[in-house]
Amino acid sequence: MKDSSKISHMKCTRREFLRTGSMTALGMGLGFLSPEIFKSKLLANDVGEDTKMIFIFQRGGNDGVNTLIPYGDPEYNTSNRPSLYIPPARAIDLGNGFASLHPSMAPMMEIYDHSSLTGIDGPGNLAVIHRVGYADPSKSHFDSQRYWETGMPGDPTFDEGMIYRQVALTMNPMENNLVAAGMSSNQMVALRGPLPIPTIQNPETFTFSGDPLEVGKFIGQLPGTPQGTDGTGLLGTYGGMPDFSEKLYRDLVYGTGLALANAMSIVQEAVAQGPYEPAEGAVYPGGSFGDRLSQIAMLIKRTPVRVLGVNIGGWDTHTNQGQINGRQADLLNQVAQGYQALFRDLQEQWDKLMIVTMTEFGRTSKENGSAGTDHAHAGVMFVAGGRVKGGVYNCDDATWSAGDLFSDNERYIRRRTDFRAVFGEIFMRHFGDSRRTLEQVIPSYAQAALDNPGDFEFLNFLLA
Repeated sequence: MKDSSKISHMKCTRREFLRTGSMTALGMGLGFLSPEIFKSKLLANDVGEDTKMIFIFQRGGNDGVNTLIPYGDPEYNTSNRPSLYIPPARAIDLGNGFASLHPSMAPMMEIYDHSSLTGIDGPGNLAVIHRVGYADPSKSHFDSQRYWETGMPGDPTFDEGMIYRQVALTMNPMENNLVAAGMSSNQMVALRGPLPIPTIQNPETFTFSGDPLEVGKFIGQLPGTPQGTDGTGLLGTYGGMPDFSEKLYRDLVYGTGLALANAMSIVQEAVAQGPYEPAEGAVYPGGSFGDRLSQIAMLIKRTPVRVLGVNIGGWDTHTNQGQINGRQADLLNQVAQGYQALFRDLQEQWDKLMIVTMTEFGRTSKENGSAGTDHAHAGVMFVAGGRVKGGVYNCDDATWSAGDLFSDNERYIRRRTDFRAVFGEIFMRHFGDSRRTLEQVIPSYAQAALDNPGDFEFLNFLLA
């Protein structure tokens, strides 16, 4: 519940802001690690200002076997999956004679379909990638999620996000204070780092609590000239002439305060344009996941944001996973509906947009005794966008042999592609990173590619 008395008791001074604003700073996802990062421009590459990405984390470990179903492997059968096996006639044929999609993902086909893939006209802009993982994988949710988000498998202490580094090194979040955001109630590790990347639970409430007019006065206006004296409120305070020049963290404080206020101002201006109406008949799935996807589309259209992340949980299906219907099917349908809605709603930006899923691991190839599946290794990723060369990757006669369902520890699917290679292709071909920049964004990349070169061959799902 909003309390208008909060604003009236707030003094618009730097010292008071720091004392009273700690909760807001936490909500922004700040890491006070080093003031030096604010003093260095780490723009390693000129990046097109209109390339954008939405990433969706399927938290809990999605069962890839019943997502992208490898019918070409005879081990996919009722003996290994007595209650989970999906008959071929019920699944969605993807046109390569080997793999099909879970039937609940039918909305995805609007993006996947192409005459060369399915004989049906369509954009052919969805890549479905099986067998994605990393070497020496962890089956811990906490550790593996962290590894995917930091890009540093095997180092549970590393605390800076991989996508954060892409933003910080190439997109300058200190100039565009809403270049990236996590649409979540909690900070996403993928976007964690020293520079201020907002965490937005709901754009309508992403501001200080209180009467809107009083909040507007508190946020205020930037000075008419850099470091001028005619600004008002928080923006005027942190956009004006700095003081306390001898303080070690002065640049950090000024940059953070200004970024916080400016991000709030940008979001509130977007919300003030009125209720959001999706375009082209787009219908987002119900519930919080669909709400956040709709909010993402609104922010992409109305603000300068370029990278947005969102979570969808519930994928830890140890019991009662479900076959054609059930827990996993419901979640897969939400993801598929979300992709379809974003595809329709963001058509004007489709050629500059990338939508990618990730999940911390796949699940066992053999069903357990509770009509579910347990933690395993490699899983499935989806990548869509106007420059994506659609199709099935790592799940065909050329890449999958009979029995590969049990190729890892005789229980799981062995990885064929490292997740860092998938993101490496996105970072280099979509965002324009050089190889040197890529190795700053993913510090583990070079050594991992030397250790397992086959895992790092680009799949070429993006047009070069």
